[in-house]
Amino acid sequence: MALSTWTQAATHPFGIRDLVMLERVDDPQLSPDGRLAAFGVRRTDYEANKGIHAVYVLDLARGGQPVRLADQASAPRWSPDGRALYYLAPADGTTQLWRVDFASGKHGPDLGHPGAPVQLTRAPLDLDAYKLSPDGRRVLLSYAVFTDCADLACTKERLDGRAKTKASGTTYERLFVRHWDTWADGRRSQLFVAAFDANGQLPAEPTWLSRGIDGDIPSKPFGDAGEFAFSPDGQSVYFDVRIAGNSEPWSTNFDLYQVPADGSAAPRNLTADNPAWDAYPVPSPDGRTLYYLAMKEPGFEADRFAVMALDLASGAKREVDPQWDRSAGDLAVSADGRTLYATADDQGRHPLFAIDAASGKVTRVTGEGTVAGYALAGDRLLLARDDLRHPVDLYLADAHGRGLRQVTRFNAERLKQVQMGEAEFFTFKGWNDEPVQGYVVKPVGYRRGHKYPVAFIIHGGPQGAMNDDWSYRWNPQTYAGQGFAVVTVNFHGSTGYGQAFTDAISGDWGGKPLEDLKRGWQAALGKYDLLDGERACALGASYGGYMVYWIAGVWNAPWKCLVDHDGVFDTRAMYYDTDELWFEEKENGGPQFEHPENYERFNPLNHVSEWRVPMLVVHSGKDFRIPDTQGLGAFTALQRRGIPSQLLHFPDENHWVLKPQNSVQWHDTVNAWLKRWTAPQE
Repeated sequence: MALSTWTQAATHPFGIRDLVMLERVDDPQLSPDGRLAAFGVRRTDYEANKGIHAVYVLDLARGGQPVRLADQASAPRWSPDGRALYYLAPADGTTQLWRVDFASGKHGPDLGHPGAPVQLTRAPLDLDAYKLSPDGRRVLLSYAVFTDCADLACTKERLDGRAKTKASGTTYERLFVRHWDTWADGRRSQLFVAAFDANGQLPAEPTWLSRGIDGDIPSKPFGDAGEFAFSPDGQSVYFDVRIAGNSEPWSTNFDLYQVPADGSAAPRNLTADNPAWDAYPVPSPDGRTLYYLAMKEPGFEADRFAVMALDLASGAKREVDPQWDRSAGDLAVSADGRTLYATADDQGRHPLFAIDAASGKVTRVTGEGTVAGYALAGDRLLLARDDLRHPVDLYLADAHGRGLRQVTRFNAERLKQVQMGEAEFFTFKGWNDEPVQGYVVKPVGYRRGHKYPVAFIIHGGPQGAMNDDWSYRWNPQTYAGQGFAVVTVNFHGSTGYGQAFTDAISGDWGGKPLEDLKRGWQAALGKYDLLDGERACALGASYGGYMVYWIAGVWNAPWKCLVDHDGVFDTRAMYYDTDELWFEEKENGGPQFEHPENYERFNPLNHVSEWRVPMLVVHSGKDFRIPDTQGLGAFTALQRRGIPSQLLHFPDENHWVLKPQNSVQWHDTVNAWLKRWTAPQE
């Protein structure tokens, strides 16, 4: 089954320098009447080595080109009447809330004549996230504060005092001491509320809604405003949070809370009966039902997210979609309350689905590719879509996905100048002869009858998938542009093929997935004669990096070289080094000190004596998920055994390589390594 193509004039193969300079569209927002769109765009300042975010607006009714409304801005949100746009932007060294009003035109707000930006908050701290009330009179605000402080100024004073002291030590009494890429400083992200005055300004000191809650709202490190919401009448606020205590690093017990919007009472736990993950509250339009997402297994971050409905009057809960074997995300509800919308991985794609709120019947709304974000207003959907050959752009459709049309073309001129490889999914019999899916990307310049070196990419997660989507880190087109064919396999443990398929990897990291990779490699070689099996390298990051270390000792025969990015080299040490312990305990049946045999069963370190294939090791100093001692240990093993090897270390990156110039260095180093070991032998 061929993936979507885009026939354009082309002058050079797609490469990393093309990738890093593309404009990245995200966060689509529809005005209440569905006529106007707001969204974010990130462009790259290569010399400054960073991305620059901006907010754009587009009149969907009149067409034309998007208008850049604000630079260094993000998180655009429409006012309830659609005549103003709110967003986050800097002021005096901190992130604050801003608003732009639009003049009234013949057909509504005139995007061509915005008013002057108005600063609405003047807090001494960064505003991290916000959400407007349905009537636009109040706003929820998330600030990182010291919870024993009485006001925001106290937190600022304490931070300033720390900056002035010459002593640099910090004493910790519990985990997390560091999380993802940041050391804990004692602050918590807390939820506040404030009302606009007659001039549209917010008070200097908002009302603290989550006081007494020992947790982060939104959650760290990737939480956002989807984790809190107003009720339709604006009288209540719902939020999710994981109570920290001493168990935060090994707990996934998020709960939903309700609190009066005026802060007159303490928050009340609505989901205390479920010891697993409850999150992402979405109130029904009539205010009677709270929809949300919930997992059933405690301590498991990759359990299926079911769509739940909570009757707020009786407290009764029901699962809306019990027959749908997919894990939902990005939940929303239609204006009439009859339809829920959610995205989910599904057979190598990430579409949008509609769910009947009463019956739970699920209908696919979009087809190929990935829905990276969406907004709903009336009978209109604004979709952020991408696929293996196209970065994100915005598309407009009706609420059923009909009449889909593209409304932005941010990278069209740049992409006219590049050539990309064609991609195709294939299916084979994997472990236990169960169907497993993968895909092949042909190299740029492919000619029938010729054979090409292969980049065999192993995805991370491990509960993830190589989907029909566009990536800025592991993009198959960067390899296709270098003359490599790409092969990937969505092995047991991948998402989008049912929860049992995803669960199959737990406790078996080196078993079923390895069998799938072996069978997938043979299936690809048998199906695609363009693949040169004698000139192939395997690459992977995170779990994919673990698998690279694993196959280095137990399946190294096919490979001319290996590339390992931020992989797990020693599963025993990994338990004590990583930040999130729930992941290690779920995947290995409990703590290492209780089940050491489980951690040794598939430990790559135990097979170093069988390593022989040249390997490039990449690791980053701010990676607290898989700390860089794992990569250093692997490089030490390679050097001590005399195996050709290189170590590329980024002191300023986390689990991902994000800075533009570092990304170019990463790709140049990896591509040089691949070419060195797959060059034709004379």
